Amino acid sequence: MDVRVGDILTMKKPHPCGAKEFLVLRSGMDFRIRCTGCGHEVMVPRVKAEKNIRQITREGEVVYPPEKNPTGKLPADKGEQ
Repeated sequence: MDVRVGDILTMKKPHPCGAKEFLVLRSGMDFRIRCTGCGHEVMVPRVKAEKNIRQITREGEVVYPPEKNPTGKLPADKGEQ
């Protein structure tokens, strides 16, 4: 799964504050994510995070799952423009 720094992850289960969206601060074997509701930062193993991701939003466009993206295209990388 292609998760990049700056992506917004919508998770299946909410954070204790009630928010379901998290900002990706670091990606690799694990993710450092920040809750968009309360600002709490958490390190989560990649396997556990990927299992709980419902949607990935990049630059305002849904990139995962593909059927949620009406255009069917992924947003272009900044380096390709």
